[in-house]
Amino acid sequence: MAFKRQIVSAIMVASLMVSCGEVVQPKPYGYFRITLPEHKYRSIEKEGLPYSFEVADDAEVRKDKSWNAEEGWVNIVYPRLKCEIHVTYKQLGSKELEEDAYEDSHRLAYKHTIMADAIGESYYDDETKKVYATKYEIKGNAATPLQMAITDSLGRFFRGSLYFNCHPNKDSLAPVVSYLEEDIDHIIETFEWKEGK
Repeated sequence: MAFKRQIVSAIMVASLMVSCGEVVQPKPYGYFRITLPEHKYRSIEKEGLPYSFEVADDAEVRKDKSWNAEEGWVNIVYPRLKCEIHVTYKQLGSKELEEDAYEDSHRLAYKHTIMADAIGESYYDDETKKVYATKYEIKGNAATPLQMAITDSLGRFFRGSLYFNCHPNKDSLAPVVSYLEEDIDHIIETFEWKEGK
């Protein structure tokens, strides 16, 4: 009986030594590959809004149905990417009120300083269309990685903020944020105010 135990022990030790020939490494944490569609755009001219611009073909423009929504408030929804751009619009009536709104927009962007690694600003001016825009790119795990504010410098004010329907993770969302930044740039470049609204 003791002899059988010695043989079994020897076989177990030999099999452990043979099986430990290669070092096993845990696999690094990874993210799903996100296949992003090609950028194609369509106009929202016929939506009955006081402004117009071109939006991505794969996005849906939905009127904001929240309790405090005003005329011209919409959500640009990307169902496949599980995110949306919340858009607000104000006809303020005076340059002073518009400047206050622009300051509020700046303050709202910089509220994310706690979670942000950096905040970048870029500007766009088109004198002929009276479109003056600021885009905020908030790096890090911020709730809204991209924001924009557009004014005509006479009292009309448009603001958009990108939100994801998930917990923000800058590493996994980086390709989508980069993709959507191009869409936001296109919104700003094609933006026009409608007369009389």
